[in-house]
Amino acid sequence: MEKKERDDKAHCLVLPYPSQGHINPMLQFSKVLQHKGLKITLVTTHRFHSTMHRSPFTSIAFETISDSYDEGGILQAETTEAYLDSFQKVGTNTLIELLEKLSCSGNPVDCIVYDAFMPWPLDVAKKFGIVGTVFLTQSCAVDNIYYHVQQGLLKLHLPPDFEILLPGLPPLQPSDVPSFIHAFGSYPAFFKMVVDDQFSNVDKADWILCNTFDELEEEVVDWMAKFWPLRTIRPTIPSKYLDKRREDDTEYGFSLFNPNTDACMKWLNAKPKESVAYVSEQMEELSRGLKRSKSYFLWVVREKEAAKLPKGFVEEASEKGFVVSWRPQLEVLAHEAVGCFVTHCGWNSTLEALSLGVPMVAVPQWTNQSTNARFIMDVWKMGLTASADENGIVRQEEIARCVREILEGDRGTEIQMNALKWKILATTAVDEGVMSSSVYFVMSSRSIHTLDRSGTEQAALSSSFLNASDEDELSKNVCIDQEGQKLNIFC
Repeated sequence: MEKKERDDKAHCLVLPYPSQGHINPMLQFSKVLQHKGLKITLVTTHRFHSTMHRSPFTSIAFETISDSYDEGGILQAETTEAYLDSFQKVGTNTLIELLEKLSCSGNPVDCIVYDAFMPWPLDVAKKFGIVGTVFLTQSCAVDNIYYHVQQGLLKLHLPPDFEILLPGLPPLQPSDVPSFIHAFGSYPAFFKMVVDDQFSNVDKADWILCNTFDELEEEVVDWMAKFWPLRTIRPTIPSKYLDKRREDDTEYGFSLFNPNTDACMKWLNAKPKESVAYVSEQMEELSRGLKRSKSYFLWVVREKEAAKLPKGFVEEASEKGFVVSWRPQLEVLAHEAVGCFVTHCGWNSTLEALSLGVPMVAVPQWTNQSTNARFIMDVWKMGLTASADENGIVRQEEIARCVREILEGDRGTEIQMNALKWKILATTAVDEGVMSSSVYFVMSSRSIHTLDRSGTEQAALSSSFLNASDEDELSKNVCIDQEGQKLNIFC
């Protein structure tokens, strides 16, 4: 096939793990890079792409690869293990085919930014001689814990009262670490993915990006950056909710669900400021706890979970509560009526609430949620953790207590002040442009020469970062190497 003349923009291919929670931050990071002048192609599986609702305002180019389960994705696979094994084998082959297709069409890829849950794209990047950058979608604290387990430095089967001391982290109890660690053996396929596979070749990556910002996890970021080429990337929240620099960046741009936006906003608009508990979880005790709190609440209950609600609950609670099947979470959290967020503490939801200054009631269940909950309450001090009883169940009385304390209690005032502090710091992290702001690549492979727009051959440095928000540095054609030294690349 005859190759077309290449585009003059550096081309970055972004490959998230095919789930909404992984695509959102990587898509948002892609929009920042595109805004700064890079060509971006976001890649996901055939099945996932076919089920997504795409915003008309999103101009990111899309391509697909196969996981061999093109009709049903992971739900079509016999087991989770079978899916992940197949995704690696078939995904590798179809990714190679995609790179060859893009090269022949005049859009060769200069860099692959890939989800850490899938280490195999790095091997493909090395095969093509292009930059491979791993994107850690979870917090640095959680990644630090997983890495110590993978290296054999944190043992499994810890006694309940064991104190865990890891560099850059506060003292932890086994119940504070991810469930794959403190309940070892509960989900072996996911343990292999997030512990064994995620860090199997991380030391070979040209750059390591983490979905956080420096001020939020300063100590652990500093420690990890001592031995990895690590960069935090700033809060991955649409511009509308933070710096407001890009008018068209009002949402992530893709969703698996159709949100009930108008009904949610109409209901919230009629409520007093900071009077509503926003809830995105499902459990019987929670429904009773919300009713018991006597607070206004907006509760998201997916259609397939609605049958688990107590009989007559929606009608009985209608004076105080509003139940919907889906919601525009960012728009709800940004509403002045919302005073707290009852959440399982997934990392995306945690970052959203933190960036928008919304106090949280943490009800962690599994994976990284217990670690996030510990930081929400004891490190960032912008929420309360609803404690479980001896059977591991969070009872209605505890939920009601936490909601009332944040919305009405003295402790809630302190929590709200801390939440405002983190909102300001998150916005500042976007504005400053130092490491945790608009990280920008000079996308070119090692020892490969590129042509500038005038046609003059120029030597380019591989896997380097350019501070895209610093226009003076841009005008001087300066890049920053892995040791942080400025190097003038156009002499």
